Amino acid sequence: MTCSECGAPTVLFSVPTEYRTDAPSAAAVVSFCTRCLSLEPAPRSDRDGAETDEGAPAATATTPDFERVSDAFPTRPERAVPFALALGLCPSLATNRTAIELLLREVEGAGGDPLLLLERLSDDPSVEPAFDLERRRHQLEQLLY
Repeated sequence: MTCSECGAPTVLFSVPTEYRTDAPSAAAVVSFCTRCLSLEPAPRSDRDGAETDEGAPAATATTPDFERVSDAFPTRPERAVPFALALGLCPSLATNRTAIELLLREVEGAGGDPLLLLERLSDDPSVEPAFDLERRRHQLEQLLY
């Protein structure tokens, strides 16, 4: 699947129930762009095997390949999923402030350093976010600490 914003490849992943309200359209499965870091609900045709008939994530043998985003991106789902969701909300920081803060605290609680991850992502030339990543990092630092 490719990103509707920039045409780059995307990573498809299931959104755990506790994070659905932070996913676009409360989707159970989303696609995350490896270049512009945009997040959108996955088209129905791409969801096969990623969720059950009831809309809950299915237990799959494969883990989303977040390494395709950047070497700086977390690979463990307990860090990567909330981090990807937070990045997807970053273009509207004022509107999504509380959700972003909670998601980044989840990343931190899972052993990740969200500010360091943001810094490393901003240094990666293959990542071209649809928002000013350095500016957001500074704003999120003020928000979190």
